[in-house]
Amino acid sequence: MDNLIFSLNATVPIFLTMILGWFFRRVGLMDEHFVAKMNKFVFQAALPVLVFQDLATVDFLEVWDTRFVMFCFLATLISILAVTALSCLWRDRRIRGEFIQASYRSSAAILGIAFIQNIYGNAGMAPLMIIATVPLYNIMAVIVLSVMKLERDAMDRKLFLKTAKGIVTNPILLGILAGMAWSLLKLPMPSILEKTVKNVAVLATPLGLMAMGSSFEWKQASAVMKPAVTASFIKLVVLAAVFLPIAVSMGFTDEKLVAILVMLGSATTVSCYIMAKNMGHEGVLTSSTVMLTTLFSAFTLTGWLYLLRTLGLI
Repeated sequence: MDNLIFSLNATVPIFLTMILGWFFRRVGLMDEHFVAKMNKFVFQAALPVLVFQDLATVDFLEVWDTRFVMFCFLATLISILAVTALSCLWRDRRIRGEFIQASYRSSAAILGIAFIQNIYGNAGMAPLMIIATVPLYNIMAVIVLSVMKLERDAMDRKLFLKTAKGIVTNPILLGILAGMAWSLLKLPMPSILEKTVKNVAVLATPLGLMAMGSSFEWKQASAVMKPAVTASFIKLVVLAAVFLPIAVSMGFTDEKLVAILVMLGSATTVSCYIMAKNMGHEGVLTSSTVMLTTLFSAFTLTGWLYLLRTLGLI
């Protein structure tokens, strides 16, 4: 019972915050314009400041773990290659790009940091997991969506270059690099600056979760139910079932294992939909998968945490 309560304490507040976002949208406290602005603020300001804070205030060389970073990178790469092969099951080529991206691309930044903060009180190993996965997520998403679109029509070169530039200038990655540099150079963090950074960083998790919750449109899910359910099952169950035992066998425990769990088994990120739409795809499969994975990850992540806690691994 203690292990179940531990798991519920880690997951339920996160999803209740998302439900609050949905509720606020329905009662008119939030509208589409407000949510779009809030998403932009979280992505471009609050999250970068949060990861900067967590890296700048520690000895980066002490927390760096090459084995952990390489495991996250290789597990992500193998997952992408595997779901690419599975995408051939769908005869409709128009959905293959969206299916691949929605099956592997986790909400590593918002949900990852939220879970680890909720359990350990800080972002822990999430920044290192983000270093290993987010650049690969974005680069492979551009490649997959571009190649699949080229099967149907000519890709807009300007759009491709714009998306590639967006990867290089990703605010979260820039926040990580700034935090790493601050830590490596051993720059001081005056009290005034530290409190200001903290005031901005603390906004990232609640605002990001409410923005995700307020973006849901449930009616669209029925249009592409079969591939969306398949992608959701892969995202929430299959990848974690394959790679978690390997992670445990390699000796990863506690916050590292929680970061790996979030990388493998958390909901599909909302940015998948934004990228799919911007690169000429319909986006219906992506938005449906985001909704399904966000809904059911409340149960699957609780189950995974309960299992890991029961086994004494976290």
